[in-house]
Amino acid sequence: MSKYDEAKQKLRGSICPVITPFKEDGSIDEETFKNLVDWQIKSGSHGISVTGTSGEPSSLNVAERKRVMDLAKEAINGRVIFTPGTGSTNHDETIELTKYAEEIGVDAAMVIVPYYNKPNQDALYEHFKTVADSVEIPIIIYNIPGRTAVNMEVSTMKRLVEDCPNIIGAKESNKDFEHVNRVLLNCGRDFLLYSGIELLCYPMLAIGGAGFISATANVEPKKVAELYNAWEAGDVAKAQDLHYELMPLNDVLFKDTNPTVAKAALGMMGKITPKLRLPLGLPSEALQKEVRETLVNMEILEK
Repeated sequence: MSKYDEAKQKLRGSICPVITPFKEDGSIDEETFKNLVDWQIKSGSHGISVTGTSGEPSSLNVAERKRVMDLAKEAINGRVIFTPGTGSTNHDETIELTKYAEEIGVDAAMVIVPYYNKPNQDALYEHFKTVADSVEIPIIIYNIPGRTAVNMEVSTMKRLVEDCPNIIGAKESNKDFEHVNRVLLNCGRDFLLYSGIELLCYPMLAIGGAGFISATANVEPKKVAELYNAWEAGDVAKAQDLHYELMPLNDVLFKDTNPTVAKAALGMMGKITPKLRLPLGLPSEALQKEVRETLVNMEILEK
């Protein structure tokens, strides 16, 4: 069994895309961050990802992104899998961050489809192939067309999988469920497919997905992980129940741009100082009230 086949067996479950907490002065709150990672692991999350969408990577410079990876690696201490986000809109920066991830010994690097640039499919192929060829660690493609304005087509993903043995999976934040079905059909049933759309976490398991990288796990890690555990145990009824039980929280967390609502919720829970870096800001008072009511209804907060 190759090291990439071994990775495909290992990199499964609920991987939490942990937020980046800031102090009131805007600096990274390192102790709070490490506490969040520890809480995630103790709550049952099967893996940790950082500096993905929930981690506000476009608000961090390269040195800060490396620092967050270092902090996560230290806090995880080998207890669960670690798949940091290393992609950006800049090609050389993506290679630098991905090489750094390999240097510190991560389990896989998650590389986003470049945002804002709007590359065509051939350019996307060249970007990802060059990044994959620069390292030997597994690569997970992060396809989120709602935020990048570009969708990696199935044919492009298939081409990359055929040409790059270390591209072993994709996080699909794609509401087109036909698309994600075709990803597994064309890239192989052993290709690791993760849902990045909260309401598709359970359906993705049903078609052969490897798990999910759900922002909701920042707020309710235990139940998000239990959904995966129930499915793996063959308890379909419990998995379905958790899917619907989590739906009100999934809905409210995305009524404003992620991670603004998640940070507001974590602030209410006493986990962080709910600080974002501009241009992001906290949701409206009305939405924060709705968030609090949802947390109370789900018994995450007391009345």
